[in-house]
Amino acid sequence: MKAVPLVRRRVVLAADAFAEIVVWRVGEPVPPSGHPFKYRLAYVVRGECVVRYDNERGKGDHRHFDMRESDYAFSSPEQLMLDFNADIARWNHEHRRS
Repeated sequence: MKAVPLVRRRVVLAADAFAEIVVWRVGEPVPPSGHPFKYRLAYVVRGECVVRYDNERGKGDHRHFDMRESDYAFSSPEQLMLDFNADIARWNHEHRRS
């Protein structure tokens, strides 16, 4: 099965910030992930990616927050969106953005 795009969206959140959300359903998991999704979610402020969730071959599911990378426990696309949105709110709060 070829990769099937499920979501491809760019959402402008402020004059200098946007979120880009891309999710595919894949025929086989992207190792070492064990689920049938490939994704890339990014929050970009003033041209800099400050929050990112993605999975890639060899690394699996992980997130980037303020230049720090950590493992991410993927459970569903819905939970992924909730976690991503929570990190956007957290980043905005920590950097005094409304």
